[in-house]
Amino acid sequence: MSNYSKKLSYSLSIKLNNMLDEMPAFIKTFFTGIDASTSIKTRIAYAIDIKTFLSYLISESMLKGRSSIMDITLKDIDELDSTCIERYLAYLSYYEKDNMSFSNSNSAKARKLSSIRSMYKYFYKKSLISHNPSVLVDMPKKKQKPIIRMEDTESAALLDNIEYGASLTKTQMKYHEKTSERDLAIITLFLGTGIRISELVGLDIADIDFSANSFRITRKGGNEEILYFGDEAKEALIKYYDVRKKIIPYLGSENAFFLSLQKKRMQVSSVQKMLKKYIHISVPLKNISPHKLRSTFGTNLYQQTGDIYLVAEVLGHKDVNTTKKYYAAASEEARKYAAKQVKIR
Repeated sequence: MSNYSKKLSYSLSIKLNNMLDEMPAFIKTFFTGIDASTSIKTRIAYAIDIKTFLSYLISESMLKGRSSIMDITLKDIDELDSTCIERYLAYLSYYEKDNMSFSNSNSAKARKLSSIRSMYKYFYKKSLISHNPSVLVDMPKKKQKPIIRMEDTESAALLDNIEYGASLTKTQMKYHEKTSERDLAIITLFLGTGIRISELVGLDIADIDFSANSFRITRKGGNEEILYFGDEAKEALIKYYDVRKKIIPYLGSENAFFLSLQKKRMQVSSVQKMLKKYIHISVPLKNISPHKLRSTFGTNLYQQTGDIYLVAEVLGHKDVNTTKKYYAAASEEARKYAAKQVKIR
């Protein structure tokens, strides 16, 4: 694991520990139990969701004699029934807290219910509670979102605008002169490898092997993997690396491959902002995020190989069913195309 990944993991662990300090002791037991089987980001998401649930129980006076989250016991959780959880999901549709309004889609509700189910499943498995009401609650129905991806012509237009600065304003062109090689390398890497944005910003110089057309990344779960890039990506990466070698980085970013204009390691928000600028002039009718570039790569790879297991492997999906769900549309298009090729008369 790179120094950047280690530092990030450490800072996230501190964040999680601070969150758990504000919750009952039995919640800490649950997080200790799932430590080895979940990533730190997953545990933080669980902590946020479970704290929201516990806060609801207190604010709605669902537990007699409890005035704060810290007063809640595991026995209280054991005595809740499924209707209480269903009322909580209904509450999530729209609520106000600290003079702020909050709302949740069915997808967000489903994620929060999954967190509650994980907690109940753990305590029930350990025989620390006598029943599990969360399994009696139906998962909110989620809309199947179509895959938003770029067509080949749109990808070409995006890369051309990054490389040559067409349609940029005079102010944008001033920055473009300083960042075009870097930006082209980033977007080419997205489109050519399907790398996640968190993996991209974590890249160090030592992670890239130009002789083997490969680079090392740290996946979401902390595992290291080697991915490979094609000649187009190699050319863009080498051009940027020639520029990168002349930059004296800010203290702490010496190893980072991608640097901001402030000579610091690029952050997720910086990459998102950069892409948004170019998308606005290249593909104005589509909301293309770094994740949509990943979808573009995945769809292209599946269309060209027809190997869903290969797509899952390269994208780092632990469950191939996840890959199938997202790229079923590509398969359907292939079937439609095949039908048109058959001449009956």
